[in-house]
Amino acid sequence: MPALLEICVDDSTGLRAAVAGGADRIELCSALELGGLTPSAALLEQALQTECPTHMMIRPRAGSFVLAEGEAALMVEEIRLAVARGVAGVVVGALRPDGGLDLDTLARFRDAARDATIVLHRAIDLVPDPVAAVGEVAALGYDKILSSGGAPSAVEGMKTLAAMVVEAGERLSIIAGAGINPDNVARLVAETGVREVHGSASAPGAELDAAVLRLGFATGPRRQTDRTIVAQLRAALSKQETA
Repeated sequence: MPALLEICVDDSTGLRAAVAGGADRIELCSALELGGLTPSAALLEQALQTECPTHMMIRPRAGSFVLAEGEAALMVEEIRLAVARGVAGVVVGALRPDGGLDLDTLARFRDAARDATIVLHRAIDLVPDPVAAVGEVAALGYDKILSSGGAPSAVEGMKTLAAMVVEAGERLSIIAGAGINPDNVARLVAETGVREVHGSASAPGAELDAAVLRLGFATGPRRQTDRTIVAQLRAALSKQETA
């Protein structure tokens, strides 16, 4: 089977484009320009009404993955609410001040997710040794890890991603993400062995009114999920499978 295609979206327009383009799974967020934050309850309900499995980002704010007092408890409650609403999975992360994985907090998230799939997001790309961290995450019972191999893009991190795939074995799945596009996705799958890929499949949106920028409501045009790019990714993965 072709590698699974996950598309991250942060609004209802993107959600419709991802589903229409052939995404196998949605990662639902808000504020993708900040790396993705917890989406609204209403957007989640829209996603759940599609037939596309939905993983929900659980991230209360932008910035560091070192959690402040009270944030872990907030995330646990968000996980419980998401699972109660029927999400297929949740996407989480937490680091210690020294840069390692916050294993105690990640274990709390695993417990809160119960039978839902749980994914460690790209916080793993900030740890000193992402390959060694795979074993720690697997021991917690996580199902998947989203990673660029510790690099700015998954293509740049292919060597590490391939090592992470070997380290994971059958214990969990490595999802390659960051800089994925129709021109590089087949090579990425072939050279790393990942069976799941993640991308925004987006294009720049319309220019914003100068007043919007001047008053600080945005820093530039938003990117928007593009149905055609989703379909091109899907086609590239299908072609790679038959090559």
